[in-house]
Amino acid sequence: MRSLGLDIGDRRIGVALSDPEGWLASPLTIINRSDTTIDIKAITDIVDRNQVGQVIVGLPLSMNGSLGQQAEKVQEFTRELISHTDVPVEFRDERLTTVAAQRLMRTVKPAKARRKTPDDAIAATLILQGYLDETRQDML
Repeated sequence: MRSLGLDIGDRRIGVALSDPEGWLASPLTIINRSDTTIDIKAITDIVDRNQVGQVIVGLPLSMNGSLGQQAEKVQEFTRELISHTDVPVEFRDERLTTVAAQRLMRTVKPAKARRKTPDDAIAATLILQGYLDETRQDML
C-alpha cells in the first residue's frame, strides 16, 4: 500500500510518496499554498492518482512536546483534509525534520541549487520514511 507524507507549512506543502510495498519514501512535489480548498484538492488528486492508502502528516510540536501555533494550524488544515477523503490520516511528530532536510540538502547540493530547492519535499520524505521504518519495526 502506498503512503503519502505531508509537510504542511504556511507557504508550501512538501509531498512525499512511498513505493507500493511501503518500504521507501521519495520526494514527490511541492504544493505552493494558495487557498485551503485548492490545496486540499491538489492533495486528494495525488491520493487518487497514486492509489494512496494512508496519509502521514508531520505535526510540528514544540521541543517540549506541546502544541504550538503552527501545530494548531496543521491540525486545522488536516481536519479539513480528512473531511474530503476516505483515506486514513495520521500525525507524526516532525520535530527537527526541516533542520535534518536542510543538513541533507547541504551535503548533496551546491549552495546555488539549494537556494532554488525548497526543503519541504525532503522534509515530507523524512517524515514518511520515519513512519515507514517505525511501522515495519512494529511488524517484526
